[in-house]
Amino acid sequence: MSWEERLNAAREIGYDFVELSIDESDPRLSRLDWPKQRRKAVREAVDRTGVRIQSLSLSAHRRFPLGSPSLQTRQRALTLFEGAIDLAVDIGIRLILVSGADNYYGESTEETRAWYLENLGRGLRKASSAGVLLGLENWDIQIDSLSKAVSIIDQFNSPWLQLYVDLGNLVYAGRDVLSELEHAQGHIAALHIKDTVPGRLRSVPLGEGKVPFREAFEALVSQGFHSPAVVELWTGEDPQALPIAARANRFVRTQMAEARNTVYNKIDSQEE
Repeated sequence: MSWEERLNAAREIGYDFVELSIDESDPRLSRLDWPKQRRKAVREAVDRTGVRIQSLSLSAHRRFPLGSPSLQTRQRALTLFEGAIDLAVDIGIRLILVSGADNYYGESTEETRAWYLENLGRGLRKASSAGVLLGLENWDIQIDSLSKAVSIIDQFNSPWLQLYVDLGNLVYAGRDVLSELEHAQGHIAALHIKDTVPGRLRSVPLGEGKVPFREAFEALVSQGFHSPAVVELWTGEDPQALPIAARANRFVRTQMAEARNTVYNKIDSQEE
C-alpha cells in the first residue's frame, strides 16, 4: 500500500491518525533514509487524507541499543535517534516513542545504564530543540514498570521527555496496572493499547487477554488524561488485517466511552 492508501484505510475504519514504525528490520530502518521528495510526498498524502502521522515508534534501539558496550553500536544508535528526529520534523510528527532498555538483547550493567542515560540525554537535547516530544515506553525487560520509567524522567526534569505507557507490557511483566498508573500520573504523553497474557506479548486479540482495559481507562479518566491513544496490533500478512483493526477500534472506543460514563456518573452522584 502507498502511504495515501494506508492513511485512507485508517480513516475508513475509524482511526484519527497513525503511528510510523522504525523497528529493527532493514526495510523499516530504510525509512530514515527517505529523500526529501519522498518526505514531501508523505506530507502531501497527510494533507489530502486529513489523517495525521502523529507519532513515530523508534523500536530500532532493540537492535542498536543506546547503552551498548560497543562504541560502534552506540554511534549507530545515536545516528538512528537523530535521523528519527529529522524525519519527524520533516513529516510533522509530534512524538517519538523511545525505549527505556539500555541493552535489550544483552546484559544490563552499571556501564550500559550510564551509556544509555548519556545518549538519551543527547537525543533529548536535539529533540527538544526541534520541538519534538519523546515518550519513554515501559518495555518488557529492564524498564518493566512505570515507576522505573518515571525515575529516568526525573533525572532529566524536561517537559520534552515524558511517558509512553503500554498497558499490555505492564501485564506481561506481572505488574499491577492500576497502581502503576498512579505512579505515572501527570507524565503520560501517549498510550499504547494492546492485550497480553503472561508469557505472550503479541497477537492477543483485544479483550481476550488479561489487560483490565475498563478499570485502566477509568483510572485515566479520573486523572484527567487527555492524550493520544494508539492501538498496537500484530497482524503480519493476515488478509483480515483491516477488519481486525476495525474491530479493535470499536472495542477501544466502547471501553473508553463506558469508562468515561462510569467516572462522570460517580462524580454526579457525589455532587448530588
